[in-house]
Amino acid sequence: MVMKKFLNDPQRVTNELLEGYALCYPDKIKLVSEKIVVRANPKSTDKVAIVTLGGAGHEPALEGFVGEGMLDASVVGDIFAAPGAPKVVEALRLFKDHKGIVLVVLNHEGDQRNANMALMMAAKEGLNVKKIVTAEDIAPGVDAPASERRGLGGCIPLIKILGAAAEKGLDADAIIELGERFNKRMATLAVTLKVATHPQAGQEIGALGDDQMEIGMGQHGEGGGNGPELMRSADWVAETMAKKLIRAIDGKEGEKVALIINGSGATTLMEMFVVFRKAYEVVTGAGLNVVASKCAEILTVQEAAGFQMFMGVFDDETLALYNAPSDTPYWIVR
Repeated sequence: MVMKKFLNDPQRVTNELLEGYALCYPDKIKLVSEKIVVRANPKSTDKVAIVTLGGAGHEPALEGFVGEGMLDASVVGDIFAAPGAPKVVEALRLFKDHKGIVLVVLNHEGDQRNANMALMMAAKEGLNVKKIVTAEDIAPGVDAPASERRGLGGCIPLIKILGAAAEKGLDADAIIELGERFNKRMATLAVTLKVATHPQAGQEIGALGDDQMEIGMGQHGEGGGNGPELMRSADWVAETMAKKLIRAIDGKEGEKVALIINGSGATTLMEMFVVFRKAYEVVTGAGLNVVASKCAEILTVQEAAGFQMFMGVFDDETLALYNAPSDTPYWIVR
């Protein structure tokens, strides 16, 4: 197939996108050692650093959330591929004098393998690093163990909470405790209408017919459990997904929740708002209070069409942290 993308050498696309990103937001971030994105204005060393890793091709995730109140660094791998452990350790060393380091890892095989290897290498160097893993995709089943669930866009609201807690000066153990409190009661479910194209290989990732969709398909074209089905209306999809997510977070009447529709790359805001409208109706109809909401592209998959629906339960402390100031290229709170 002919791939229609504005690229130069596909093998250099990660380097070039990061170079362009650093040139676009020089007041917020800078590029170190080709593939490590850090804050342009570092926080003081008496605070814990928040670091993450992940493949390119999902912009603005993850490097788009480096900045005040969120990430101190994002280590970027090649397209849809985790960065190697040596590069992760190189990033961790940048924060060796900080109060501690929290490493956020999405539950994908490559990310976990390289993160765990990096943690072993860091420990030998005496670096104080603690790990938190996001695994909120409920496609394998609402009751599936975390080890079987993928990390999706829910990592970003979690990072918002972790970053705000670090800005307050909390130590790594307290930050992890707050993060796990939210982590345990957040869930994401995706639906795909059209699969992505790998910008280096030029091949489609997965397959869907013109009249098909798949609820639960992973962000790299992985199967969603029940397989493709015929297209349904926005209301049907939103209601089906929202009900599953409410069950997954064990939502109880009166609780405060976040509701986010994250576009996958080729989904219009028009579609996201139509979906949000019905999801909001289902969530509030179940007695939950939507106190944080967003329709935007947060974690994308090139030109994949579809969206991820996210829900998370707040307590007063995590809600205050979520609403705390941040200043990153793609998440600003005043």
